[in-house]
Amino acid sequence: MTVQDIAALIERTAPLHWQEEYDNAGLQVGSPATEVTGVLVSLDLTEAVIDEAVHRGCNLVVSHHPLIFRPLRQVCGLSWQQRCVEKALKAGVCLYSAHTNLDNAPDGVNRRIAEIIGLKGLRSLEEKADGSWSGAIGTLPEIVERKDFLRMLRERFGAAGLQYCGEDGTPVRRVALCGGAGNFLLDTAKEKGADCFITGELRYHDWFEAEGMLLVQLGHYESECCTEQLLCDILLGAYPQLKVLRSAAPTNPVRYCCAA
Repeated sequence: MTVQDIAALIERTAPLHWQEEYDNAGLQVGSPATEVTGVLVSLDLTEAVIDEAVHRGCNLVVSHHPLIFRPLRQVCGLSWQQRCVEKALKAGVCLYSAHTNLDNAPDGVNRRIAEIIGLKGLRSLEEKADGSWSGAIGTLPEIVERKDFLRMLRERFGAAGLQYCGEDGTPVRRVALCGGAGNFLLDTAKEKGADCFITGELRYHDWFEAEGMLLVQLGHYESECCTEQLLCDILLGAYPQLKVLRSAAPTNPVRYCCAA
């Protein structure tokens, strides 16, 4: 089985033409003809992840976030991206990413987030002519008090803490969401009558636009760490004998300082 076979499988769920214009999904380092010894799946690509791939006998890393967004002018160890490319090339490790094409897939990241929350009647938050999704919206099986809903989110997504705005007394039933940086869908969530909009990260002034709707910032990493299992499920669903491992390397760059 080659890297190209793995890429073709992922792209059946998340075609590359569904990625946003700014994105750089797909194979970034290595040859598509490389025979795969094992796949390490990670949210991010870091030096530690590549070292882990080598240690665990995997010569392909499939990540959600791409290593290279902008062209590299040189590869001489001056940045973490350059060091990752050097390390991967020397070790014979190929690097592939499924990013906004997987975000926009109907069976992609946002559906997985919605399943973790327990939403029913799921559909795209913003309709697209090509059949891809933008965010998601659905309903909880029953009305939930805000404090209970927030507690559930923190527990299910493993968040050290949540940022939110909105009055605590209003219940939640209709929920809109977008993994990662989803502030561009905030107005759409309001138009669709959502009681709550959940995303990974927001800009400061976005908070003023909530206007009574519960607005929740999970954290970018926390909102998308479920992508690792999603990618594992895609790979193992088609190739159950393939060596597919989830990375154990911590890649979240954000730390929280909590009062004692």
